[in-house]
Amino acid sequence: MTKQNSIKMSIIAITTTFTLYLLIHSYNVNEHNLYAQSSTLDNKTLFVTGSATTETKPDKVTVSLGVETTNTKAKAALAANSELMNKIINALKTEGVKENETSTSSFTITPNRNYSIDKNQGKLIGFTVSNSIQIDSGNVNDTSDWIDIAVSSGANNVNNIYFSLSEKKLDEIKKELLIDAIENAKEKADIAASALGHKIVGIRTASIDQVTPFFPGPVPYATESLKNEAFAPSTPILTGEQQISLNVNIVFLMEK
Repeated sequence: MTKQNSIKMSIIAITTTFTLYLLIHSYNVNEHNLYAQSSTLDNKTLFVTGSATTETKPDKVTVSLGVETTNTKAKAALAANSELMNKIINALKTEGVKENETSTSSFTITPNRNYSIDKNQGKLIGFTVSNSIQIDSGNVNDTSDWIDIAVSSGANNVNNIYFSLSEKKLDEIKKELLIDAIENAKEKADIAASALGHKIVGIRTASIDQVTPFFPGPVPYATESLKNEAFAPSTPILTGEQQISLNVNIVFLMEK
């Protein structure tokens, strides 16, 4: 056999092998697609969203309150503010507020200027010191007492009151809602499948939406009322109830 004929035979062999590989690979892919399509036709699917909702009382409260003092001298305004704030903190501790439940939320020293005297830069007439603390606690029933004692001790700002749920309580509610939401989805699926002349035979996929507690916004507190001599000694604070919802999305398999 000549060298030229040998090269031709090698090329033919390589071409034949590559062609066989393409045919085999193509056959496997087509077989897989037919199987997947057949599987899809065997079981029809039904997408259902199940939901569950409950209302519960909050077990956590956040209160923001503070002191604002003004003086012609910054040092004097700061000294007066510090004295009142220390008095408030000590009074709150006496009422049962723990040290780890209290933190400083804001502190500012702001110059006060009179622009009627100097329209360009304003004449410096004094300083205002504002110091606010935040209470985060699970003793929601003591909120009224804390506000009363803080105001009587010198607080002249109660910025807001915010009720919410602790992580522990929210987790407990989520477990209960999950069971109820799944039952709701199954009930809907059975009704829909029956109306279509089918029955539920299984589940293809399932997912859980994030729990969405509905929290009312912070309760604003009128600062002016704290300066009023007729301010009530007992402040009514109502926690109310909060709505929590959970959804599950399930794709059911059904057949006749």
